[in-house]
Amino acid sequence: MKKVKLIEEKDLTWIVLNREKLRNAIDVDVMDQLLEALHLAKINTSKAVVLIGEGNAAFCSGGDLSVFHELKTEQQALGMLSKMQNVLEEIFYFPKLTVSALNGTAVGGGCELATSCDLRIAAPHVKVGFIQGSLGITTGWGGASMLYERLPQPVAMEMLMTSRVYKADEARALGFLQGIILKEPFIEGVREWLAPYLKVENGVIAAYKHRFVDKVSRDDLSTRMKEEVALCAKLWETDEHHQAVDAFLNRT
Repeated sequence: MKKVKLIEEKDLTWIVLNREKLRNAIDVDVMDQLLEALHLAKINTSKAVVLIGEGNAAFCSGGDLSVFHELKTEQQALGMLSKMQNVLEEIFYFPKLTVSALNGTAVGGGCELATSCDLRIAAPHVKVGFIQGSLGITTGWGGASMLYERLPQPVAMEMLMTSRVYKADEARALGFLQGIILKEPFIEGVREWLAPYLKVENGVIAAYKHRFVDKVSRDDLSTRMKEEVALCAKLWETDEHHQAVDAFLNRT
C-alpha cells in the first residue's frame, strides 16, 4: 500500500499522507513518495496542490519515532533530517499554490510540513504545535526558518520557543492558520474555501506565487534551513533528547 496517495482533479491535486494508524507519521518511504508526488503535481494542469492526512485524527504527527528513535548519533540524524529538509524546501518553492488542509492534529514535524505550504486551513477540532522543544531538540526539517518567513518574528518565536500546542481558533488568531473549515465533509469544505483561487487562470496563480518566491532567495533560505538541520542533529544525539523520546514513547 502506498504511504502517499496522489489524487488528480481538474483544478486540484491532493497529496494524501496514507498512514492513518500511525497518525500519518513520516518515514523515509514517505519522504521519497512525497517527492514523487510533487514531481507529478508540478507537471499536471492543476492550479493548486493540497496536502492532507488520511482520516480525521491527525494531519501529520511528524517523524515516525518508532523508526527514527533508532538514530542515535549526530551523523545518523543529519542524513534523515536533511532528506526531509529537501522535501520541505521543494514545497516552499513549488510553482503552484500549496495548501495544508489540516484534517487532524499537526505537531512537531507535522507543523513544519504545514509551514512549508503557502496557506494553512484546518477543521475546528485541530490542534497544532511545534513540540520539538519538549523532546530536547529544535525543528529539524527547516521549519523555523520557514516560519520566520510566514509570521511576524515575535509570533514565530512564541510558537517555537514555548513548544505550546494551540487550538485551531488560537492558531487562526496568531495567523498560522488562514481559515477554519466548518463545512462537512471536510474535503468539500476545503474545495469551497479554495473556490475563489480556482476561478483564475493557472498563469495568474503561478505569476503571483513567483513574486513571493522571488522575495525569499532560495540560496539564502536553503542555507538557513541547512544550518537549522545541523543544529538539530547536534541536539539529537544528546541524552536529554533520547530520554525525552523514551518517556514519550512509554507514555503513548
